[in-house]
Amino acid sequence: MEVVREKWGQLKDGRWAERFTLSNARGMQAVVTNYGATLIGLTAPDNNGNMTDVVLGFDTLDEYVHGRGYFGATIGRVANRLSGGSFMLDGKIHDVVQNKDGFQIHGGAGGFHSRLWEAEIRNDVTGSKLILSYRSEDGEEGYPGNVDVQAVFSMIENGLRMEYRAATDTPTVLTMTNHAYFNLSGRGADSILDHVVTLNASGWLPTDEKQIPTGEVAEVAGTPLDFSRPTAIGLRIDESFPPLELAHGYDHFYIIDGDPCELTPAAQIFHGGSGRVLEVCTTQPGLQFYTGNHMADRINGKLGVLYGPRSGFCVETQGYVDAPNRPEFPAVTLRPGETYHHVTEYRFSNM
Repeated sequence: MEVVREKWGQLKDGRWAERFTLSNARGMQAVVTNYGATLIGLTAPDNNGNMTDVVLGFDTLDEYVHGRGYFGATIGRVANRLSGGSFMLDGKIHDVVQNKDGFQIHGGAGGFHSRLWEAEIRNDVTGSKLILSYRSEDGEEGYPGNVDVQAVFSMIENGLRMEYRAATDTPTVLTMTNHAYFNLSGRGADSILDHVVTLNASGWLPTDEKQIPTGEVAEVAGTPLDFSRPTAIGLRIDESFPPLELAHGYDHFYIIDGDPCELTPAAQIFHGGSGRVLEVCTTQPGLQFYTGNHMADRINGKLGVLYGPRSGFCVETQGYVDAPNRPEFPAVTLRPGETYHHVTEYRFSNM
């Protein structure tokens, strides 16, 4: 089905952000804006076939520009935390912009989430695609190299596919993700503690007090972080367990079992009240599972709904956290002549 394109809001510099609506044959829709390559809506049917938006967010462009929480945004150059505000590459130290307590998070204040991307709609035998492109210039937020990035959104039979590509003219580091918050009830004010989660991950990355990985890889077995079997988010989230207490809930990096080069089932989340099931599949080696612990109380969300802590969860597929500073982790280095490429799909069904 064709992509519907419309002007949405104007930035302070006079440029217009646009909104794009993608649909599939089942009547599911994804709504994306080229501001931050942001997913601002995604509908999925409940057990009775009723379509409801299951992604948290805002009604206006201005709220995305000035809001916090990275709702639905594409994150880069480096997702998650980068310790010390710097990294070494090929013997040279690169200082990046710090936007957190002594480190950088989610690519800095001027990361991909805050940029206006160029948009193209392409129709071919596989269907309609929204192709968003952005050039991250050498030195942006402290990163070396001119990097040309694409985020491609397309509907699949049962959900949404996101494909990311990038190339650089100078050695750099890159690991991207999408920061959508989900609430499968379709009611953003409700808690997500009743959602039942299964993660295809037997290992995780312990962290220090700033939630920067220590370099250790630990097993989830025998801990409240173990979602290898279906488990309600709220069952153990408040247990006396230092990693949970530090993060005020779940905000941890899980290592996905299987081949990171293959599109692999990484997570399944089930909401009993609606019957909705979300399966997240990815080619990335890991994911950050986050339960909205630091969402400010009473955020004004879509249609006047008030969001609060733990009213949304994130499954942020990405490379290992702080990999540029951890040679023992799989590298996220991108060099000239190489292509960064990863795919993540949100697939929906009913139970």
